[in-house]
Amino acid sequence: MQLFRHADAGVPKGAAIAIGNFDGMHLGHRAVIAEARRIADGKRAPLAILTFEPHPRSVFAPNAPPFRLTPFRPKTRLIEEAGVDLLFTLRFDRAFAARTAEDFVAGLLVAKLGAGHVVVGQDFTFGKGRAGNPALLRDMAAKLGFGVTVLVPESDSGGKHASASRIREHLAQGRPRAAAELLGRDWEIEGRVAQGDKRGRELGFPTANLPIANYLHPAPGVYAVRAGVTQKDGAVRWYDGVANFGNRPTFAGQDWRLETNIFDFSGDLYGRHLRVALVDFIRPDMKFGGADELIAAMHDDAAKARAMLRA
Repeated sequence: MQLFRHADAGVPKGAAIAIGNFDGMHLGHRAVIAEARRIADGKRAPLAILTFEPHPRSVFAPNAPPFRLTPFRPKTRLIEEAGVDLLFTLRFDRAFAARTAEDFVAGLLVAKLGAGHVVVGQDFTFGKGRAGNPALLRDMAAKLGFGVTVLVPESDSGGKHASASRIREHLAQGRPRAAAELLGRDWEIEGRVAQGDKRGRELGFPTANLPIANYLHPAPGVYAVRAGVTQKDGAVRWYDGVANFGNRPTFAGQDWRLETNIFDFSGDLYGRHLRVALVDFIRPDMKFGGADELIAAMHDDAAKARAMLRA
C-alpha cells in the first residue's frame, strides 16, 4: 500500500476512492471499502482511501475527552489489511475545513486526486459548514465526469446501524462484545509498553502498562483480553490475559492506566509494541481494603478471564 500525506503531483489517477474518517474501521467502513474494491476491480483501477488526520473533532473540540477508536497507526494497519492500494491521509486543520464543498470536489477530488469513482456512506458531509452532501456530490460528479456510489450503513443483528458513536457508547458502558459485533473484531488498544510502579509484580501479578492518552477511555474495570506481543520479525504472537483499566483507587492513584497481566508469558516487555484486545467485561474498577483483598480479587479475575476466553 502506498501512503500519501499530501495530494501533490505524482498521485496515481483514476482510482476508486472510498472517503471517510474510518475511525474504528467498523463494518460500515468495510462495506464502503468493499464496494470501492468491486468498482476498482471492474475498472482495473487502484483502490484508494481518502481520510484525514487529525480527526476533525480534535480540531474543533481540542479539550474534549479522548474519543478515538483507532489512532493513526492502527487505523493505517487496518486499512492496509483491507487490501487498499493507495491511502491518502490528508492533514485536517481549520484552513482545510474552510474549503467550500465545491472546491473539495473540483479542487481536491478531481484536480489533485483524479478520482475515477467515489464511494461514501449516506451520512457523508464535506466542505465548509458541512454544506456538501451525497446529493451535491452526485450533481458535481455528473458535470465533472466521475462516478459516485452512496451506501446505506451496515446494521448489527438488532437492526441498528454500525457507527463509531454507537461503538464508543458500548465501550464506555462496559460492553466490549456489543462493540465487537459492530466492529467485526475485538476492539484493541496498542502502543509501547511503559514503565509502571511495579506494584503488580510485587503482588504476584506482573503487568504491562500501556499509555491510553490518544484512545477513547472504556468503562473502568477488569477485562478478559488477548494480548498481542510483537516479535523481532514483526509477527504478532497472541496470549490470553486479564487487564485493568483504572486509576488504582486502592493505592490512591491519579492517572489512568491499562495494566495487562499476560498469562503464561515470561520475558521483558518494556519498550516493545503490544496490542491488547478487550474481549469481555469482568467487573467494575473498585477500591479494596488492602493488598490481601486485592490479591484475592485478582486471582478471581484471572480465573474468570480464563473461563471467558476458553468460551
